[in-house]
Amino acid sequence: MKKTTLIISILLVFCMSNSLKSQEMTNEQKKSYALGANVGESFRSAKITLNETDFLNGLRDALAGNNKFSQAEMQQIFEMIDQEIIAQQSSGSAEEMAKGAAFLAENKKNKDVVETPSGLQYKVVTMGKGAKPTATDQVRVHYHGTLIDGQVFDSSVQRGETITFGLNQVIPGWTEGVQLMPVGSKFIFYIPSNLAYGDRSMGIIKTGSTLIFEVELFEINP
Repeated sequence: MKKTTLIISILLVFCMSNSLKSQEMTNEQKKSYALGANVGESFRSAKITLNETDFLNGLRDALAGNNKFSQAEMQQIFEMIDQEIIAQQSSGSAEEMAKGAAFLAENKKNKDVVETPSGLQYKVVTMGKGAKPTATDQVRVHYHGTLIDGQVFDSSVQRGETITFGLNQVIPGWTEGVQLMPVGSKFIFYIPSNLAYGDRSMGIIKTGSTLIFEVELFEINP
């Protein structure tokens, strides 16, 4: 976490007001509360624990120009926070990878599921009769993405709009998988974390997550 980010976060949390209903707030109060709530959600998501009294004391001291820590001490503390976040992410990644490995091991027992040498798994829902794209082609598709527990994280189907993109601009599991699809096909892909986002988190997608995509290929634009 950067020093400036933490300072801004402290300032924003100070502005929050829980005593007013949203319709009774001034625009200034609404902005302050929304920004503070966003910071709070970010801290909660990152699992950063805070002592509320010390947190507010630090805020007041900083506003009064009486920060108890030197810049060097502040930097050391921020580095400590960074290390704690990294450790939490690594632990979460290992847990998610273990869940994904167990899921994929069981999933490939299904006679309709094919596993490629990379570890990508797929199931054919509908096999089209058109051409297959290459890794440098643009494709137009519908997709529906879920975690292995069924939680939806992204879906062009739900939005009601197809999407066009280059196969060299997406996660490796997509680049490999969609090249297996003739136009007119619908496949389900089971993508291990190393072919997805790996140690990156993306919204509700945790680090190390195995992903499931149902993909329908409509068109190739070389």
